[in-house]
Parts: sequence; structure tokens; C-alpha cells
Amino acid sequence: MTVFIDTDILIEVLRGEDSKILSLWSSLATADTALLFSPISAAEIWAGTCAPEHVHITNLFRPLLCVPVDPEIGKLAGEYLRKFSRSQELKLIDALIAASAIRHQAALWTRHRDRYPMPQLSFYD
Repeated sequence: MTVFIDTDILIEVLRGEDSKILSLWSSLATADTALLFSPISAAEIWAGTCAPEHVHITNLFRPLLCVPVDPEIGKLAGEYLRKFSRSQELKLIDALIAASAIRHQAALWTRHRDRYPMPQLSFYD
């Protein structure tokens, strides 16, 4: 199984307050699962940090695999923006996250499924 982790889940893991998310996180950590994230999520998380949190954040990302945004992902994200930006108010960041998950055949783990109207996208929870 491959799971693509959205920024909101990473933030919840860092906060350590949501027992359901922490339980799922623990089960994924011990399973034979590839855990992917986007450099977009890394940027969003690092933008909101202060020095005392840096070690904890570095440790969070260490076992995860960062999926670069390549031209194929950019093209797919552009197609999603063209299709959904007006009707669903799809944002560039969400289009890139969805395209990355789909490109890598991963289930997206997010608390905001409503942001992702792509029918071929599968979700994890």
C-alpha cells in the first residue's frame, strides 16, 4: 500500500492531540506501507515553525518519501485546475497534491476530502 500524506495530517501528527490520527499514524509506521509527501507540504510546515520545533519536524519527515513535482505532475495538476478551479474552487496547492497522489498510485490521507473533487483519487483513513 502507498499513502500520500496531506499537510493537514502532518500538522495533526506534530500537534499530537487527535487520537484517531495518531493511532492510524502508528499503524502505518509499523506496516509495509510507503508513506509519501510533497515538498509543498514541507514548505507549508516549515513556514510556520520556530527553532525549538525543528528537531521534531525533521524527525517527522525522516521516514517519509518526498515526491518531487515533475512536469507530468504539473501537467495533470493543470488539467485539474482547468476542470475544477471555477466550479470547485480548486487551488494550485491542492491540484498538485492530488496529481502527485494519483501519479504515484497512492491513497491520499487528508481531513479535507471536499477539496479534492477528482474521481480517480482514492483516500486513506
